[in-house]
Amino acid sequence: MYFNAVNGAKAEIKDIIMNAMSKLVSDGKIAAEPLPAFQVTIPNDSAHGDFSANAALVSAKALKTNPRALAQQIVDAAVLDGTSFDKIELAGPGFLNFFLGKKWFGGVVENVLKLGADYGKTDLGAGKRVLVEFVSANPTGPMHIGNARGGAIGDCLASLLQTAGYQADREFYINDAGNQVAKFGKSLSLRYMQICSEAGQRLVSECGDMEKFTMAVYSDTETFPMPEDVYLGQDIIEHAKNYYDINGGVLADKLEEERAKALTDYALPLNEARLETDLLKYRIKYDNWFKESSLHESGAVNEVIEHLKAGGHTYEQDGALWLKATELGGEQDFVLLRSNGFPTYIVPDIAYHYNKLITRGYDKAIDVLGADHHGYVKRMRICLKAMGIDEKRLDVVMCQMVNLVREGEVVKLSKRSGKAITLSTLLDEVPIDEARFFFNLRSADTHLDFDLDLAVEESSKNPVFYVQYAHARICRVLEKMADGGAKYAGGSTEFSEEAELALIRKIAELPELVNEAASEYSPFKMTKYVYEFAQIFHKFYDSCPIKDAEESVKLSRMALCEASKTVIANVLAMLKIEAPEKM
Repeated sequence: MYFNAVNGAKAEIKDIIMNAMSKLVSDGKIAAEPLPAFQVTIPNDSAHGDFSANAALVSAKALKTNPRALAQQIVDAAVLDGTSFDKIELAGPGFLNFFLGKKWFGGVVENVLKLGADYGKTDLGAGKRVLVEFVSANPTGPMHIGNARGGAIGDCLASLLQTAGYQADREFYINDAGNQVAKFGKSLSLRYMQICSEAGQRLVSECGDMEKFTMAVYSDTETFPMPEDVYLGQDIIEHAKNYYDINGGVLADKLEEERAKALTDYALPLNEARLETDLLKYRIKYDNWFKESSLHESGAVNEVIEHLKAGGHTYEQDGALWLKATELGGEQDFVLLRSNGFPTYIVPDIAYHYNKLITRGYDKAIDVLGADHHGYVKRMRICLKAMGIDEKRLDVVMCQMVNLVREGEVVKLSKRSGKAITLSTLLDEVPIDEARFFFNLRSADTHLDFDLDLAVEESSKNPVFYVQYAHARICRVLEKMADGGAKYAGGSTEFSEEAELALIRKIAELPELVNEAASEYSPFKMTKYVYEFAQIFHKFYDSCPIKDAEESVKLSRMALCEASKTVIANVLAMLKIEAPEKM
C-alpha cells in the first residue's frame, strides 16, 4: 500500500556505503572504529547527483584520515550492481554524489500507476490518534476571516495527518457557556426592547424589509444607543427582530434575566446551525461538535478544581482561588475561581483538554488558534502539567492575521453588501477552491495578504487555476491519445530526457514530503509542492512530444502523464480542491 522511492533510495545508499566501509576494514585500509551517523540529502542541482552523502566528511576524524581520501576509497570499494544507482562521484571536500539509473525512474512511474489514489500515503502515524480542533468560533455571531484561514489550515492539516497514517479526527468546540453567552443574551435583550419601544415600532411600520430595518437601527445610534460591553453586530438586530416577528412583545414585561435567556435559547441554536452550514459549504465536516456546557453539566469543571486543590497547586487570596503557576514554570500565578465562585475561562478549557487527552485517550491534542493566543497556550501547558498530563501532548498551530486585498488596497467590507466580510460573504465572492488553496499558500505563522482579484482571475497568475489547468491538460492529452488508439496498458517504461527525469523526481518526493509536512503541521507545503509540480509538468509537456514520438517513447510518456495526473489529483483531494478534467 505504501511506496516511498526516495526513502528506498536513501536506504540503498546507506547500505552501499556501509558495505564499502566494511570491505575497507576487512582489507585493512581503514581502522575498525565506531562511525558517526551520516546524512543522505537531495542536492538542489541534479547535475551534482540525485542524492548526496556526507559519510566521508563525518567519519574522517574518527578514522584519522583525510575526508576526500576516504571518500575516494569508498567510491573505489562500492558495489552498485543490483542497486538503483549507475555511478558515484566524489565532490568538493569529500561529498559522495549518487546518480540514479533509468530503472529507478521507470519504477517510480509504474508504482504510482499501481497505487492510484493511495500514492503519497505513508505509515508515519500508524496506530496514533490525534484530535485536531479548529475554528471553534463563539456561536454568538458569524465567522470572520481569521476563522476562514484557521478552517482551511485545520481541515487540510487533518487530511494531511490522515494521509500520513494517523487517525485524525476533526472537532469544533462550541463556547456555549460563560461570559460571551451572557453578553450575547444581554445584547439580544437590549435590541429586543428597542424594537418594542415607540421608536422601534414606528421603524417597524416604516421599513418594508429586514435589511432596511437592520441598517436603520444599526446606524441610528442616538435613537437606539448600545453600551460598549455588548455585541454590536447587525446579526443581533436581525435575531431580535425575527423573534419579535414570531412572538411579538411577549418578553417586554419579563425580568431582564428571563428575557435574555429566552432570546439566547432562540438565537444560539440558529447561530450554531449557521456555523455548521457555512463550514459544510467550505467543505469542512467535523467528526464531533463538543459543547462547553456539557463540561459544566457533567461536573467536569468542578472536578478540575478539586484535582488541582488535591495536588496542592492552589491557594486562596482575596476570596479567589489561584493556581500556583510560578511553581510550574509560569511567569505569574492566575485566578481559577473568582471571589463570586464562578470559574475563569481557563477552567472549562482545562476540563476540555483533560477530556481530549485522558477521558477520550487521544495521543495528541492539536489546537489551531489565532495569533493572539500565545499567553493562553503557555497557561494551558502549565495547567496540563498541574493535572499530571505531559504538556508535550498538546501541540498548537498559531494562525497569523489575514489582510483581504482588492486592487492593491486592504478591504474590510463586502463589495456586494457593504458589511464586514465573513466566511459566508467571502465564499459568495471567491470560489471555494481558491479560498482553501489561498489560505494554505503560506505557513500559518506568517501574515497573509489574500488577493481577492487574483482569486477570481482565470490565468496562469492564479496558482489554483494554474494547477487545475495542468490536470485538465493531462486529461485532454490522454483523451486525444485514446481517441487515436494509443493507450498505456502497463509494462516497463523508460525515460532519458531531463524534463522527464525532473518530473519523475518531483513525483517521487511526495511521500517524503507528506511525512515532513505532517511532522511539522504544515499543510502549506502541499500547496507549494503541487504548484511546483504543475510548473515542472508544463515544462515536460512543452519539451517532450507525445503524439509523434516513437511507440515505446510515446507509451512511456503517456504513463508519465497518467502518473502526473494521479499526483495532482491526490494532492488536491487532500486539500479538498477539485481536479477538473476540462477547463
